[in-house]
Amino acid sequence: MSTTSASLELDPVADGALAERRERSQRRLRGSDLWASTSIGVCFLAAVAVFAVVNDSPRSPSLWLVAALVGAYAVLYRVEFEIGSGHAVPTQLVLVPMLFLLPLDLVPLAVTAGIVLANLAEHRAGRIALERVFVRLADSWHAVGPAVVLALFDARTPRLSDWPIYLLALAAQPVLDFASAAARERLALGIPARELLGYMARAWGVDVALAPIGLLAAFVAYEEPIAFVFVLPLAALLAIFARERRARVDHALELSQAYRGTALLLGDVVEADDAYTGSHSRDVVSLVLDVADELGLDARSRRDAEFVALLHDVGKIRIPAEIINKPAALTPEERAVIETHTIIGEELLLRVGGVLAGVGHLVRSCHERWDGAGYPDRLAGEAIPLVSRIVCACDAFSAMTTDRPYRKARGADEALAELRRCAGTQFDPQVVEALARTLAAARAA
Repeated sequence: MSTTSASLELDPVADGALAERRERSQRRLRGSDLWASTSIGVCFLAAVAVFAVVNDSPRSPSLWLVAALVGAYAVLYRVEFEIGSGHAVPTQLVLVPMLFLLPLDLVPLAVTAGIVLANLAEHRAGRIALERVFVRLADSWHAVGPAVVLALFDARTPRLSDWPIYLLALAAQPVLDFASAAARERLALGIPARELLGYMARAWGVDVALAPIGLLAAFVAYEEPIAFVFVLPLAALLAIFARERRARVDHALELSQAYRGTALLLGDVVEADDAYTGSHSRDVVSLVLDVADELGLDARSRRDAEFVALLHDVGKIRIPAEIINKPAALTPEERAVIETHTIIGEELLLRVGGVLAGVGHLVRSCHERWDGAGYPDRLAGEAIPLVSRIVCACDAFSAMTTDRPYRKARGADEALAELRRCAGTQFDPQVVEALARTLAAARAA
């Protein structure tokens, strides 16, 4: 149920989603978010009321059993595993026994009580806003599906022969869970339902894995209800793993911010050493990100493109200033020195390590040419990484439209015409056209 912190630090989607989820849980409920959560909660209460009217349960559990199950559910609800961009809780260990130890119409309400207790504790720990504690009725929908299925088939006693019914009940759980979550997110934030599937799928995987253990506990506890507490040592073990997992996630999020800060700091060093190169690199970043979006790069490649755009000239901090700022054409010897800056940039980033080391080879390739006549490795065509091809074209456009020590800036139309003239030789033709489309869209805006 865990992934390494290294994998998280390399996944900007997970980093961003986890950070947003944590931040959102601490915000006060307002506007559409409050209205959506309240509406879904009211619908839940209405559904539970109808279910209670039509369901006839023969069981009358003792108050202490109800309290024990609610308390155990609350404990497990706080054992939160952050997985990818979502999270999971091992509540199946108690939910499944609940379905056989309590009246079925009481199960959703017991789940709600457990969630409220758990969130009161989370509020006291400063992790969620107070009003979010009492609108978590919407989080209890997952308990309705299994309870209704078992009631429809009158499967109130755990029997191995009823395994098809149990599979159906298990399937009903994510259906209602997803329906309620999708409705809430759509009403509150306008998020399409399909975007929630990846977020919630891993949590469902945890539910499926733990359901058989919960069913085993139900078999034992049906005759001796107190026996359900035998799952609690497993819950304690999971709690230890969850704390360790959260610590790794915290570390991964800190690293993500540290890498971005390091990239910005290196950009500032370049700017302090050479005002043109520094400001030019910042200009290239926005162009590169626009082209990356136009070409449909995924989040990780887009993140890499941002770092490379910012750091593609970082190796120039070791090039003598008299060469960089020379107001005349460079000699062959000076040109050879300049052409070492991509190799130097890769070496510097390898020393930094982590994500920045991972983009070092992209920085190295930023001056390769589509026809193979570039430097330092004479790569050609698609052998050149796409991110490097994007930065190469955007770098050239920015350079042409910016004053240099030895010439005045060209206009944007003239610079774009030059890029198109060199497409297929110096530049990737598809990248050039993507840049042209982003420039046209910017003008039309």
